[in-house]
Amino acid sequence: MQPMTIQEIAAAVSGIWWNPREGLPAVSAVSTDSRKLVPGCLFIPWVGEKFNGHDFIDAALDNGAAGCLCAKLPTNIRRDKFYIKVDDTRLALRALASAYRDKFHIPFVQITGSVGKTTSKEMVAAVLGAKFRCLKTPENFNNDIGTPLTLLGLGPEHQAAVIETGMNHFGEIEYLGAMVRPDIAVISNIGDAHIEYLGSRQGILQAKSEIFAHLKEDGLVVLNGDDALLDTVDVPFRTVRCGQSEHCQARITEIADHGVEGITCTVVTARDRYVLTVPAPGAYMAYSASIAVAVGEELGLDREEIIRGVAAYEPAGSRMRIVRLPEGRIILDDCYNANPQSVTAALEVLAKTACDRRVAVLGDMGELGSLTEQAHYNMGALAAMLGIDFVAAIGAKAVKIADGTAQSGGEVVHFATKEEAIAELKEQLGPGTAMLVKASHAMHFGELVDQLREAYD
Repeated sequence: MQPMTIQEIAAAVSGIWWNPREGLPAVSAVSTDSRKLVPGCLFIPWVGEKFNGHDFIDAALDNGAAGCLCAKLPTNIRRDKFYIKVDDTRLALRALASAYRDKFHIPFVQITGSVGKTTSKEMVAAVLGAKFRCLKTPENFNNDIGTPLTLLGLGPEHQAAVIETGMNHFGEIEYLGAMVRPDIAVISNIGDAHIEYLGSRQGILQAKSEIFAHLKEDGLVVLNGDDALLDTVDVPFRTVRCGQSEHCQARITEIADHGVEGITCTVVTARDRYVLTVPAPGAYMAYSASIAVAVGEELGLDREEIIRGVAAYEPAGSRMRIVRLPEGRIILDDCYNANPQSVTAALEVLAKTACDRRVAVLGDMGELGSLTEQAHYNMGALAAMLGIDFVAAIGAKAVKIADGTAQSGGEVVHFATKEEAIAELKEQLGPGTAMLVKASHAMHFGELVDQLREAYD
């Protein structure tokens, strides 16, 4: 973050600068966590359902924060610190990030989608990184805290920014887009994630389409052209559709699946033809690659830069991360999150993996509403139909995964908890075995991956 004076911050958030003091240094960092502070930073107390950050203002100041925003002033005002009173600290953080973003005249790419938005973010950033110093959303900082903090991480070295935005309710993408104000808006696809709160896929499309609300007038829209719902989108912006369909302007052809080594594919546009090597498994990776081609062309990258950028892609966190262990054991660590579309894709990768035996460790999927039981049953049935040798279903909802597997002729054991399952999983991960680990983030299946690695490293 470039330094901002206290006056600049107060003006940006329409706040009242309380307890003014001469000689205060400019602020060059912002934190919402009193336990993780950079000395001299601005502390912004967050108000959640079960906590109120205002209770930690004194601790933050004691730990080195130079001052804070606050909707409620502390009882004891320190003369060596500054306080800026605002109506709402959440809205103040957005206002601060929005004002700070205005300092940068670089291209901004905003990405959303039901499945693959992080993968697309990483792929686009990898491609743009072949030419630009690029800021990208770290990890999963894609909400109303993470997005403004990401924008506040912009520095004079950055030449482009790729910002991932997530949501589970109406209005959230518009809220985040008001800060980002993108030059390019990307929607990776429309799936069932968060359907519990949005009612239907049509509702999900409506919520995702909020990304267009703050797209610049001469901006570009990039869409998955093989997604039936996204194909209905008609907006007054230049639009590039990416996919295998004939009407796509960034058309994917010649996909070759090389198992855990990744894929190769060709993407053809009006400008050029790109023969791409994607170092990550799954034919679906071609969609993120084609999206990155469209964005790269828009921002002036040449063929060599785009091809080199795609080849430099690395998965973020537990998103189809390949863990190789002794005696030919492979873990497909895809446990960051799960929904029907991503589980289907992951099972297909497992089914195509060259190995002696295939095991799927599948857990609960969240926020599916009335689709919950059928979706879990279908995933179990799919595992059996794909010829997966053994399924471990873990969690209360995963009972239906077990039912679907068993009733489709597959071998399966259900476990109520991860702790009950670990001994069996260690036994199942024998030499020459590929094991997929997949569930919604709330299941914390990363702990299983860690224990399995420790057992065989």
